[in-house]
Amino acid sequence: MSQQAPREHYTREYFEKWNYADRGLGRFSMYWFARRYYTALVKRYAPNDGGNLLEMGCGLGHLLGLLQDDFHCIGIDLIDYSIEQTKLNAPKAEAYQMDATDLSRFDKGTFSAVVALHLVEHLPDPQGTIRQVADLLKPGGIFLFATPQPDYSLRRFKDRENDAIGKDKTHINVHPPQQWRAWCEANGLKMVKHFGDGLWDVPYLPIIPKAVQFGMFGLPALAQVLTRTTWTPLSMGVNQIGIARKP
Repeated sequence: MSQQAPREHYTREYFEKWNYADRGLGRFSMYWFARRYYTALVKRYAPNDGGNLLEMGCGLGHLLGLLQDDFHCIGIDLIDYSIEQTKLNAPKAEAYQMDATDLSRFDKGTFSAVVALHLVEHLPDPQGTIRQVADLLKPGGIFLFATPQPDYSLRRFKDRENDAIGKDKTHINVHPPQQWRAWCEANGLKMVKHFGDGLWDVPYLPIIPKAVQFGMFGLPALAQVLTRTTWTPLSMGVNQIGIARKP
């Protein structure tokens, strides 16, 4: 738990390589679809009270841009590039350059939702951050997170160079679903949904072209996103998605 990725890893180039590589495809990109999917989840599960929403690791700010008319949105991120982009893409939101390990600047019990998409695996003490998140949430508020699922069914067919989970050296806290669920519940959050995001990290098999393998393994992930459902088992997700509620 004391391991920490050097801050110098987190540059504009890092963010564009790992999080936004296909963004140039526009509405055909996984990034474009994913932001709209997570927007739908927030609107479905968070209190519909126009309250405060915090996104930790807000990146380019597109999620906040989609939610800024429904919540008072606040985004935080480590690098100034992300904050600049968030202010452009979510002009109604507040954006601060800060570390997600210390959330003490925010008042306790004031957020309807806290969102952390592919952030917690980068933190030196994710349990401590979850404890802070639980304090920030108001009763009925939700914590929505997405993080790698190291035990998904087809990972045994991946080599390290082609493994989306293992090849990123900043993934210092990758844990199976039961660990994240335990940390949430230990801090008073009830897991209401915990599911996978699909087997999109092709290829898994030799010889067969990637496009064919995406049709074989990845299309259910796209179907889940398009239908805004949460049916994919954890064993069939490269990443796990959790929605935990504060009673």
